[in-house]
Amino acid sequence: MHGSVHGARTRGFSLVELLVSVVIGLLALVFATRLITGAEQNKANALGGSDAMQNGMLAMFSISGDAQQAGFGLNDPVVVGCNTSFFDTEGYSLAPATRGDDTVFPLAPALIESGGSGPDRITLYAGSSMSGTGTLRVTSNYIGGTRLDVDRVPYGFNLGDVVVVAPDNIGAGDCALSQISEDPGRLEAPPKQQYVMVAGGTGFRYNRGSLGPGYTAGMARIFNLGPARSLAFHTWSVDNGFLQLRSTDLAGPSRAPQTVADNIVSIKAQYGFDTRTGGAFAPQDGLQVGRWSASMIDADGSGVVGSAGDYQHIAALRIAVVARSAARERPAADGECSATTASPVVFASAVPEGVAASPITLDVGGDDWRCYRYRVFETIVPLRNAGWRP
Repeated sequence: MHGSVHGARTRGFSLVELLVSVVIGLLALVFATRLITGAEQNKANALGGSDAMQNGMLAMFSISGDAQQAGFGLNDPVVVGCNTSFFDTEGYSLAPATRGDDTVFPLAPALIESGGSGPDRITLYAGSSMSGTGTLRVTSNYIGGTRLDVDRVPYGFNLGDVVVVAPDNIGAGDCALSQISEDPGRLEAPPKQQYVMVAGGTGFRYNRGSLGPGYTAGMARIFNLGPARSLAFHTWSVDNGFLQLRSTDLAGPSRAPQTVADNIVSIKAQYGFDTRTGGAFAPQDGLQVGRWSASMIDADGSGVVGSAGDYQHIAALRIAVVARSAARERPAADGECSATTASPVVFASAVPEGVAASPITLDVGGDDWRCYRYRVFETIVPLRNAGWRP
């Protein structure tokens, strides 16, 4: 009896014991697999969130930095909102806008081409002249050609500088942008040169041989925006998840957008209008936001939406950037994704105090948009140059 029991024990595990061991091993394997899969999923989510944070911050920093400088050199009421004749051999074009029933191309610190629930196009203009020499007055009728007679020796105006010619009476005519094609300081002996040349030729990308609009003697002025190489006319847009910039001060053709950041699915902007009118509107004492709007309104009470006066009532810009995680999260067992359950909403907060919010629900595009995570960045940028006007 003793020998037979000992022999049975030395023959190994029974079938039941073997099956129990296999089940335990499989359970351990399933647990380890789920643990590793969960860790990898958490890691991917964390990295995706980090990518969205970095890309969104880069995009917001770039656009808001432009907005802080927008309007520099363009804050005179004669220029702001003026429909402008513009030509560029490298392909940059001014942003279109609506004025009543017409399409115009105004010079202004900012222009928003609203995309509704989709991305906007945001255009920001700024000059770079630091001379502070004021302006020149046109002293003879201009009906075409390359010469503009002015009321003084054009000190502070240099070869290659970008200038804007504008009629004194707001709304009395169009403005024109061009470049100085002849060095105003080349004539040192009396009589000093008292004219500005805007001829075409190599090196003068904004010249076409004529300004386009005509001007009456004594009723137009010339504003200096600084050297052409630092003229900051920027247009921000989003295309297929890439934040793109078209600019007059980037190398290469201005018609070709340059990619700034990826995984950016939308940029949005709103004008902050000072809605005071008449004598209550005193920009020299400071502007204040009374209404947010993604489109132009009749802010000056002139009866025309998009008039030059409406652009002079813009006190601030509200900007939003929406970034998306780089990695697409896996759907659940039913095939549905739940990384994001509702479309992102921007501009939902009522700021400044007492100013109603104007929220926008975004269409971030794609049938699988719920499989990604999104980060929304918002800021308000006062147009500091709007109050620094003559």
